[in-house]
Formats: sequence, C-alpha cells, structure tokens
Amino acid sequence: MILVLATENKDKGREIASIIHEQIHVKDNLKIQLLSDYPNITLPPETGNTYLQNATVKATYVAKKVGQWALGDDSGFEIFALDGAPGLYSSRFAGEGVTYADNRKKVLSLLIDVSEEKRLARFVCTVVLASPDGQVESFVGVCEGKIACSKTSDGNTGFGYDPIFYPAQYDKTFAECSSLEKNKISHRGHAVRAAIEMLIKKFAV
Repeated sequence: MILVLATENKDKGREIASIIHEQIHVKDNLKIQLLSDYPNITLPPETGNTYLQNATVKATYVAKKVGQWALGDDSGFEIFALDGAPGLYSSRFAGEGVTYADNRKKVLSLLIDVSEEKRLARFVCTVVLASPDGQVESFVGVCEGKIACSKTSDGNTGFGYDPIFYPAQYDKTFAECSSLEKNKISHRGHAVRAAIEMLIKKFAV
C-alpha cells in the first residue's frame, strides 16, 4: 500500500514519516511517499475556517491527483493569553513568507509582560486520511504545555514553535527532546498514530 503525505512542509513530512515508521516495523507493507515525489502537484491554498477543513482539502486533493491514499495534516499553536492565537495562522503569524524565528519572536514579544503561570498553550493537530474514491477519516491530537520566557536551543529535530514550547510532561522544550520523546507525546504523534492504526485494521498493513 502507498500512502502519500499531503504536505509541502518538509519538516512536517519528515516528522510524520518518522512517526509512522516508529509504529510500523515491517515497512514493506506500507510505502510512504512525500509530495516532493510528485513535483507537478501544488496544494490548493488553505482557506478553511478549521484545521479539519484545511486538512481535508489537502488530503482529498492529493488522493484524487495521485490515485493513492493520502494523509493531510493541519495544525496550530494556540496560546490562551492570546485568545487562542495564532491558531489557524500559526505558520504565518508574523506575516506571509516569514521564518520560524519571525513567528517565535512575535509570540515572545506579545507575551513579554505575561507571568509564567499564565503562559499556557497547546498544539492541536488534525489529520485526515483520504482515498481516491472519496473515503475520508479524521483524527485529532492535542499536546498541552506552556511557553518559555525566551527561546531555547533549536535542538536536532525542533522546528516551528518547538524551541519556545514546554510540553506538560517534560521540563524541556520540544526542540530539546529527541525525536522519539517528542513523537510519543506530541499532537501530531497522537493524531498520526490513530490514523495509521485505522489503516492497519482496514488493510492489515
């Protein structure tokens, strides 16, 4: 079986692939392909009002284009002191075409006077599996935590807001966690594992 990861974000693609490979030890039964394996495909713009809508658009579009099952992901960083922002706009919080560092800098600047106990935040991820014939399944993962007062190390695997997020389970940021540690508790880890469990049951992968 082939599963195409419907994301143009290379960091997300690598992370999703690593989560799947950690879960399925016999990889011959499930071949993972990245969107970069299909250079002529460009994802439609994210215009949905929810993570589910955005993930569904990506997954269904790619599944129909390539004739294989596809996995779409949409996720966001929700900060309680900012009424849930940046949320859907996490990747472009500081503007279009910005870097991860630009987004982190904006978050830290907005929270400069917010006390540690009020710097609560969470990552939310919605994963959608779609088949070429229109089957759609969705899965949600959440990881609660808090925001650091300043940026920590980028680590070996961290990206996005990882260097400023302390998951509730650890006394270090996502960026300072190993890939295995992060995948075990992350929003994306929870959602992707649930999706792959469904594929395993459905196709005996």
